[in-house]
Amino acid sequence: MDQQNDVCCAPTCCDMRGFLSFTILWQLMKKDMYGQELAKALEKMRGTKPNPGTLYPALKELEKNGMVTTREEGRKKIYTLTEKGRVGAQEACDYFCRVYAPIFEEYNQSKEQVTQV
Repeated sequence: MDQQNDVCCAPTCCDMRGFLSFTILWQLMKKDMYGQELAKALEKMRGTKPNPGTLYPALKELEKNGMVTTREEGRKKIYTLTEKGRVGAQEACDYFCRVYAPIFEEYNQSKEQVTQV
């Protein structure tokens, strides 16, 4: 199957179903962040702030899988993507675009047709 059209399997780096780990990786691609800062960035992006009982287990799982590392700065725990995390984030972004870009394009086309009528 052509790699460009191969959408049968989500990347193994993160759970694409709920997008939490994917959006965490996306935010950490931009810069290192501490938990509360990351929660605020996710709230701005998604419209809802993740519950600490959801966010921190997701970060722990990403760390366990070698996608992020942590360092202490005072009382704050700073999360940083590893090289594996950067590669995984890129794979996740590629997958997301292959799967959802056609939906986005069709949606925009349908909106244009409605406004032309």
